[in-house]
Amino acid sequence: MHSTLAFLIKHGYVVLLAWVFAEQLGMPIPSLPVVLAAGALAGTGHLSFWASLFFVAIAALSADSIWYVLGRTRGIRILQFLCKISLEPDSCVRRTEGIFAKQGARSLLAAKFIPGLSTVAPPLAGIFHMRARKFLLYDGLGSMVWGGSILGTGYIFSSEIERIAERAARLGGSLAVLIIAALAGYIAWKFFARQKFLRDLRIARITPEELKKEIDAGVELVIVDLRHSMDFEADPETIPGAFRMDAKELEEKNDRLPRDREVILYCT
Repeated sequence: MHSTLAFLIKHGYVVLLAWVFAEQLGMPIPSLPVVLAAGALAGTGHLSFWASLFFVAIAALSADSIWYVLGRTRGIRILQFLCKISLEPDSCVRRTEGIFAKQGARSLLAAKFIPGLSTVAPPLAGIFHMRARKFLLYDGLGSMVWGGSILGTGYIFSSEIERIAERAARLGGSLAVLIIAALAGYIAWKFFARQKFLRDLRIARITPEELKKEIDAGVELVIVDLRHSMDFEADPETIPGAFRMDAKELEEKNDRLPRDREVILYCT
């Protein structure tokens, strides 16, 4: 039997619990291979499917509950922190808030299947004071659906997964180097794309201090608050004289903005 599967059998559900908990807490250690392997072991009778599902769901729900409490106590700052460490921080907040605003608690049922939303949905539930009982119900169900689907896939294809693992073992270090190189290349591409975006944008940026000076000097400005409605509800303070407009509305109806004055846009 492949060493990874043998390791999982030896250490049992503790590895499954710790690995899923760490990933859901935000550590960059994908749990999908481990959960898939646990499903394969359940298919061959080495582990219990239902016990594996229990530990996966408990691990995910525990980590999500920590994010929920942080969202409830720290507010929008915790969401901004999560998106700062995202590979796409410029769209992270708005994209995830858009999904949560439309679906509410139901977004927790599918959050773990959507990249980015998995970590951001629990603190959003806390930020907007979703009742703890409702959060635990929907997030628990979502964790079970997510864990059950991966475990079930491993269970159904248990014999195939073990063969794939054995072939991967034959490739040895070369496979690991290839995977690491591909991941590093993706991260590097995202990083350089973001740096180019910021360089292009820098000439059009204005600092809060510079804006304050212009306002105090009586310069005629048009200040547009582009924050998502959920951000505004969480922190309704705004720059004096600013008017709110949705980013999509700005794209579709930019004729609302005057052409004879400087326009200042700000977001989350």
